[in-house]
Amino acid sequence: MTATDPALTALASGWAALSLLHGRIETRIERALQSRYSLSVREYALLDVLSRQHDGEGGHLQMKQVADAVVLSQSATTRLVSRLEDRGLLARYLCPTDRRGIYTDVTGTGLALLTEARPTHDATCREALDEAATHPELASLAEAVRAVRTPPTP
Repeated sequence: MTATDPALTALASGWAALSLLHGRIETRIERALQSRYSLSVREYALLDVLSRQHDGEGGHLQMKQVADAVVLSQSATTRLVSRLEDRGLLARYLCPTDRRGIYTDVTGTGLALLTEARPTHDATCREALDEAATHPELASLAEAVRAVRTPPTP
């Protein structure tokens, strides 16, 4: 294969289109969340992930799992948790079965803000996908994003 091989060129074009779509959606959501709720996309994602924890088996996430879910390094996730904890949106506590483990939960204030921000997040995402669907190079990706269904949480 050479650098001008059609398969490589198609792959690079597909990746560029996916990156473009992601950037457009994220930028649009970032603006909406920042202006209305003083939340970044990453802060919203962290609140959302942590709000889905439960008391059942494996229901609480360790920091590595949280970092993977919000697509950040562990150190960046820890800093993000600290910022949201300082704002009263998250609280950390020791794992009751392993005193070395620390869990993070969304506070009542954090849940209220997440509940308030979720419709804006979702509507802005839909609007960004609608706009992307008008561009031939992004239309199939926008449709693919819409087709993804989240499995129900236990």
